[in-house]
Amino acid sequence: MRKWDERFLDLADRIAAWSKDPSTKVGAVIIRPNRTLVSIGYNGFPREVEDNYERYEDRETKYQMVVHAEINAILTATEELKGCTLYVTPLHPCPQCAAAIIQVGIKRVVSRENRREDWKERLALSQQMFKEANVTLDVISRPSFATKLRVIKSSPSVKD
Repeated sequence: MRKWDERFLDLADRIAAWSKDPSTKVGAVIIRPNRTLVSIGYNGFPREVEDNYERYEDRETKYQMVVHAEINAILTATEELKGCTLYVTPLHPCPQCAAAIIQVGIKRVVSRENRREDWKERLALSQQMFKEANVTLDVISRPSFATKLRVIKSSPSVKD
């Protein structure tokens, strides 16, 4: 399962890059139990709302207007999410996103290790909510450069 978790976290990283937020880019991917894609989301302002740099730079305004990646993925889904897995990176779900994840029936959340000190309290509350609701939270450590280098060295060479 680890190989698939890495693949879907890599996809969430790619989706995060679509965010226009200059300071924090978050991506989320929702996957069915058979490992097929249901929905994606990234953090940003709601559709049809003016999406400009000045608003993103005004943190107070941004925090009130932005839709988190997890919520965007949930809202974009066109089917029931019961039993699905949500992959999110680089931040863990906040308590409000955790509530929505629980409410729609997602049973597993996978995220990378979060080293941001300012998220520890929020993460602890989200973890407690997931525990009470029987949602599995798997935190995967970030691969080190040396690990990636070994993988690159062991891959077959490509001819030009």
